[in-house]
Amino acid sequence: MGACGSLSRGDQSLGLSSFKFRTCDYTRVVTTLSSICTALFGRAQAQISRLLSSGGQKVSQPHHPAWRISIRQDLVPLGLPSEIAFRNEVEHVDQIVVVGASLAGIRACQNLRREGFEGTLTLIGAEKHRPYDRPPLSKTMLSTDQDPEELLLVSEDALSDLDLNLMLGESATSLDVRRQAVTVGDDQIRYEGLIIATGAAPRKLPKTDTIEGVHVLRTVDDALAIRKRLIPGASVVIVGAGFVGSEVAAAASNRGCAVTVVEAAAAPLIRGLGVEMGEACGDLHQVHAVNLRLGVGVASIIGRDEVEGVELTDGTQLLADLVVVGIGAVPNTDWLASSGLKIDDGVVCDGTMSTGVPGVYAVGDVAKAPNAWLGPSPVRVEHWTAATEQAMLVAGNLLHPEHSRVYDSVPFVWSDQYNDRIQVAGDTDSSEHVEVLVGSVEEQAFVTGYRRDGALAGVMALNSIRPFVQYRRLLMGHGSWDDALALAAELS
Repeated sequence: MGACGSLSRGDQSLGLSSFKFRTCDYTRVVTTLSSICTALFGRAQAQISRLLSSGGQKVSQPHHPAWRISIRQDLVPLGLPSEIAFRNEVEHVDQIVVVGASLAGIRACQNLRREGFEGTLTLIGAEKHRPYDRPPLSKTMLSTDQDPEELLLVSEDALSDLDLNLMLGESATSLDVRRQAVTVGDDQIRYEGLIIATGAAPRKLPKTDTIEGVHVLRTVDDALAIRKRLIPGASVVIVGAGFVGSEVAAAASNRGCAVTVVEAAAAPLIRGLGVEMGEACGDLHQVHAVNLRLGVGVASIIGRDEVEGVELTDGTQLLADLVVVGIGAVPNTDWLASSGLKIDDGVVCDGTMSTGVPGVYAVGDVAKAPNAWLGPSPVRVEHWTAATEQAMLVAGNLLHPEHSRVYDSVPFVWSDQYNDRIQVAGDTDSSEHVEVLVGSVEEQAFVTGYRRDGALAGVMALNSIRPFVQYRRLLMGHGSWDDALALAAELS
């Protein structure tokens, strides 16, 4: 462009996302813009001509702002405004691929359409089932005869309205960010925008894949297989007393099974709630005659083809007709090994959920990103609420990168066990003080506050839904510990 103009380049993966000219030669600017846009996108020249013929007035904005072109005339007056800026005039991202067809994936698709995206939208899912809700798997589906159809996140008609290129029962095996392609079987699925929502896979006990009656719980097929074995009088061993393990234990107990929960830690849910509140949650199991074995692990599974029992690390042997393993999950990132994306217990993202590769984002259980409410450190959050919120955020950020927002939300999770509800919000992991604010542990109805640096960092509630809602609002407003105590006085 020489002395008469300058050119700045934006999104490298798209080839051209932002050009800015400062020029004394209007003809050269228009000619250069026309040639570039014609080569890359046939419709661009017509859009530019339409703008210029309109006397510098903005024309209607299409659904996607992937290109941002501005012409500045600050050297020679040409009878036009000193700056002509038009955004969203050239539709560039016409192909978006979402890998992962669970909650985060389908919500991302829905939000992309709500944001006005009208291009090709491909949803790839490893399971053959239409997208469904996972929390009920360990809750209502195991404790009742609930039909899996009731778990579907979208109806068939609503799914049709999304106009998706739906690829179910097929797993993505690799990602090439240079070619902008996802490999599925023998197919290369090209994209101009990509959302990774592949979730996480449950950890398994070693050498148990071929033993009937040893299960993890992640899919609807897992839930159906477990439910078949939840018959009255059956001996059930649950490995792990986290939320999933505790919910399965509650469902098995409700169905008349003899249930033992094995937990290596000193109390259930100790990693998130601390010893005192973990013990309070453990009391729920004791009330319902569920045997808790704490501070001990699993040495081996007894049985060759069919499970017969479990041997613990202290030498104890437990009879078992069914073993359910709930010891956490690992993000599904193996297919990204050669992609060049940063992988560290998930796909590492910035606060906008961007992977650092233009146009590529991650959401849900697989994403490791900062939450502005928590602080700058990237974290991976396996919560239903986080998946929903991130899917909405990413849809907007992908379609409107010039207005990208960061993820900023109070973490929230709930668990239904027996006839009890546990709710947790905020940061309950790194507190310096824990105190029951409302109710009492003895009555199994209370709200506990977690304090850090003079602020209310988090809350945990058992069977105290209304007070919990008020404390969650206080967390959203970054309330102080004094605010928490004042609210406790009001609620007493």
